[in-house]
Amino acid sequence: MTVGEPCRVMIVDDETLIRQGIKHYFNWEEEGFQIVGEAANGQEALELISEVKPHILITDIVMPIMDGEELTKIVKEKYPHIEVIVLSSFGEFDYVRSSFQHGVVDYILKPKLDAQILLEVLRTAVKRIPDFQVLKQNGTTPASLEQLVDKLISGFEITENIEEIRTLFPYDSFILLAADIANVPTVQEEVKELIQWAFQDQMDDTICSFLKVEKERLLFLLNVEANIYSHVVETLKDCSKRQAKVGFLLTDPFSHFHEVGDVYRESLSKLNQYRFYYPDTPVTLQSDLEMEQDSPPHFNLEWVTEELKRERFDSAFHYLYEHGQTLTTYFTIDVQEFKSLFNNMIFTLTILVRNIGYDVKELEKQKYKSMRLIDEAQTAKKVLSDLEGFIEEAKRCIVEQQPSIENQNMKKLLSYIAENYMKPLTLTEVAKYFHFNPSYLSSYFTNHNKEGFSEYVNKIRIDAAIKLLRTSSVPISDISAQVGYSDHSYFCKVFKKATGYSPSQYRRKLLK
Repeated sequence: MTVGEPCRVMIVDDETLIRQGIKHYFNWEEEGFQIVGEAANGQEALELISEVKPHILITDIVMPIMDGEELTKIVKEKYPHIEVIVLSSFGEFDYVRSSFQHGVVDYILKPKLDAQILLEVLRTAVKRIPDFQVLKQNGTTPASLEQLVDKLISGFEITENIEEIRTLFPYDSFILLAADIANVPTVQEEVKELIQWAFQDQMDDTICSFLKVEKERLLFLLNVEANIYSHVVETLKDCSKRQAKVGFLLTDPFSHFHEVGDVYRESLSKLNQYRFYYPDTPVTLQSDLEMEQDSPPHFNLEWVTEELKRERFDSAFHYLYEHGQTLTTYFTIDVQEFKSLFNNMIFTLTILVRNIGYDVKELEKQKYKSMRLIDEAQTAKKVLSDLEGFIEEAKRCIVEQQPSIENQNMKKLLSYIAENYMKPLTLTEVAKYFHFNPSYLSSYFTNHNKEGFSEYVNKIRIDAAIKLLRTSSVPISDISAQVGYSDHSYFCKVFKKATGYSPSQYRRKLLK
């Protein structure tokens, strides 16, 4: 381990405010520490660790996708030299106790987190690193450009380095530029060199400063003369031709350095959202966001429910996919809201399939898998693909069970008729009992039974009447009422049609 270098620290917490607060507790460089990365969950952290090579990891315990307990276990197995500090709330001591078994340095309760406590725990962690001494700065160290930008992005005001900023940025306009390298993360250095060359070396009256890497995105700050914005756009389009798989985002010009935070949170976030919907756009400008859009279409749950009840599965599934496909064109929908809409469709479909009688144990597993994939998706197109995959699983679930489900439904219907044939049984009443539309029940019964509904009920009633004629001396007028016919003459008509004899003729025949 090198002696006399800054101690490299990485922060992992799903709450952005916590991460930003920690970063601005004190002057890290002055204390001999350097924040080299941050992540919102354990999975993101593991992907970043090999790149930023931290000495110390500060991690929250409860996080989505991968929590701090699992992260600590994996880190201590793969990177035993990394020291881990745990952040927790009051009710999470069981998790904390488990993490201590994996060798964490200490834990800090979030409500008690402050600069002094954090510094003490960091210094304790450093002492556990063999032969390591931090490089502490003497005196007050001027904040770096990245630190100043980080403060502004986090919502803090800056009062320091004002004169240095004016000297560093002499031109009257600023522009934020982001390069999305998610499709080609290996070209990070090439893209940095390309942007620096294009705007610093090839353009006059331009200062290009690389700010930082965040979530597979490179962030730059351009300081330019106000009248050359169109030239900046053309230059960026030339850059996109050289790096076709990289997407560039460019804000409108703004006048003052201290506006960086507002522009980042408002303008750049909207550009990033637009790219979620249109990931193949080489250069995205704020003018692209000016297209007017109506409200997204309403999801017709009642219609989908009715289609599934009627077993019109193809039309219901087609509607779900078409609705999802339409939503992918509404770039004004917040990304998290967009993902929630798709997760709700998956959740609702699972419930509806279960409610019509299918075993959805395997589909439940696929539901959680698909919802997790959607939460992690980087584009609207990928979300739609995940929905399509779930619909295919739902189709498979139905196809594999359909024969048994149909038999089960028919058994329920036939059993109900057998138990109630002696009552004034009508198609409408049976449909109401089973929550079906009467016309649907009529066609369903005919498709799944040899006889139609009325024909089958008459058959059951006549069989019961024959049994009574064979085994009792009950008057025929009473038999007709006992098997469900209020009209005696109609009973005689139906009986003769079924047997070829009137009820009295049938009884006389039996006596002979």
